[in-house]
Amino acid sequence: QVQLVESGGGLVQAGGSLRLSCAASGTIFRINTMGWYRQAPGKQRDVVASVTNGGSTKYADSVKGRFTISKDNAKNTVSLQMNSLKPEDTAVYYCNADVTRATTGGSYTDDYWGQGTQVTVSS
Repeated sequence: QVQLVESGGGLVQAGGSLRLSCAASGTIFRINTMGWYRQAPGKQRDVVASVTNGGSTKYADSVKGRFTISKDNAKNTVSLQMNSLKPEDTAVYYCNADVTRATTGGSYTDDYWGQGTQVTVSS
């Protein structure tokens, strides 16, 4: 199995910065894509940013120019640097990974989620 552990959430004033980190561990053969999603109260979970094993990145329009996603393939970690935070960025942020595991029974690709970390931006 694979576990994702997030860290770095908290409370910050509008205009401030936070950095989220996520570490993947377990029987990992290859992490194909890692990303961050967020879910505000009463809303659906939406993608914020993602990065492939090859380094290609994608961002939600609402965070372009403010957030930067980065990945360390050797350490199986992904980080999200969030600058110029706005109150509307307030949400629970979830780490996500698309992981291929190699077992004696074959290889399997599954989607994994972290437990979530709260980000609150005050106005």
